[in-house]
Amino acid sequence: MKIIFGNIGSTEEPMLTDFPKDFRYILSLHEAVALSMADAYGQFTGKVVHVNLHTAAGTGNAMGAIQTAAYNHTAMIITAGQQTREMLVLDPLLTNKNPLVQAAPWVKWSYEPARAEDVPAAFLRAYAMAVQAPRGPVYLSLPMDDMEKDCPLPPAKRTVSGRISADEKQLEPVFTALKEAKSPALVFGGAVDRTEGWNDAVALAEKLRCAVYAAPFEGRPGFPETHAQYKGVLPAAIQPICAQLEGYDVVVVIGAPVFRYYPYAPGAFLPDGTKLFHITDNAEQTARAPVGDSFLADPARACAVLAKLLPQSNREMPAPKSPPEVKTKSDKITPDMLFSTIAKLKPADAVITHESLSNVKSLKTHLPTSEPRSFLSMDSAVLGYGLPAAVGVALAEKDSGRNRKVIALQGDGATQYAVQAFWNAAKEKSNVLFVILRNREYNILKSFSSFLGTDVPALDITGIDTVKIAAGYGCEGKTVSKPEELESALKEALAHTGPFVLQVEMDPATPPLIPPK
Repeated sequence: MKIIFGNIGSTEEPMLTDFPKDFRYILSLHEAVALSMADAYGQFTGKVVHVNLHTAAGTGNAMGAIQTAAYNHTAMIITAGQQTREMLVLDPLLTNKNPLVQAAPWVKWSYEPARAEDVPAAFLRAYAMAVQAPRGPVYLSLPMDDMEKDCPLPPAKRTVSGRISADEKQLEPVFTALKEAKSPALVFGGAVDRTEGWNDAVALAEKLRCAVYAAPFEGRPGFPETHAQYKGVLPAAIQPICAQLEGYDVVVVIGAPVFRYYPYAPGAFLPDGTKLFHITDNAEQTARAPVGDSFLADPARACAVLAKLLPQSNREMPAPKSPPEVKTKSDKITPDMLFSTIAKLKPADAVITHESLSNVKSLKTHLPTSEPRSFLSMDSAVLGYGLPAAVGVALAEKDSGRNRKVIALQGDGATQYAVQAFWNAAKEKSNVLFVILRNREYNILKSFSSFLGTDVPALDITGIDTVKIAAGYGCEGKTVSKPEELESALKEALAHTGPFVLQVEMDPATPPLIPPK
């Protein structure tokens, strides 16, 4: 862990004194930006990341991003400064009055060492907590004068395994049900990719020759969306999911909760006669699942075990998918038009990051993910993740030597939550194309309003020019508004070296919240 992401405050300065020459401090202009950059960097490198926040105030600024890191299961050590021990009883300026509670419930462990000498041991315990399944953030509050003290007995070096097992005996009920099923279906979540089980998931699906779905609200795919067996993302509501699963006798959910629902659409959780099995490395998910038999196991290893045990099915494989149709005759740029044009022009190995919630169906139709670790969104619905996440992915790509192009697809409303990330993009010379879908409104909230039958004011966000905002932080860019100019504008933007912001004037049509089956 030789990179620290953060926003420096006075209570953190002692920790950074005599900063090692082989370490890097990635300074951001807002704590939420620092934390989201670190989150994406950690997800793409697979390493534990360190985020440095400024006592209670900085932690407060980053709370939404901490919640996202928890849902993303990102292994992360968050350190926050604290006032000197000698003055804590006086409640001086910048004191964190309740450091063990502030970041709860979104961290796996929260701690302020009882003695300065315990800081190194606290770091090692924090690391062990962060990497254990399911991965997640931990929080350390460090009094600023602790850094001046000696540690007479440093803690011993040790290794902690971050993976749990999956064995044949444990998964025998799942194997038996799948072997005997007439019409099974698999549902994969992001933990399959997170545990490096992408190829194992494909092997399992091809053994069964069954339908495959993605679980709702997952920030990264666990299965190739270009595969012939892939049927799409399950809708995120109780009754629509039940309707989607009609006709399957056995459903196995791997590496995702059962299920993440919103909005509320009441009904039966499963069709009559459908048996559900749930495999996850997250005990909390097994406890709260409303239906099904749950198994605590590593998602990748579970896929590998089941693929090994199951005989090859003789079910007929689905026919190859036809290319989606795009209506090109329009006086406005539609999401279908934009995403299909990006799909045609982008580098084959480009990474997509996404934070345009009203356009998910169109995105997944025209820009399906075909390789592991090549798409990233957030498992939470907390806005402000996408922009800094794209910069974090680009930094991970640069450090790994791959340096793949990152294409960040951003709603114009979501972009405003973390515009400071443009400064990091310019400073790091990030290989990112930011595509801002400018419909001048919170379109996803209009979809909710229509679904709920409400009449909500103040959902229009006119008067914002993201290209000008980004230029103030050092990023070049332009705006395109006509369909006939879209392709040439994208070619210019993709060819640009360093960060580029392409603001696209979009058709503001409001899509349905739950697309028809």
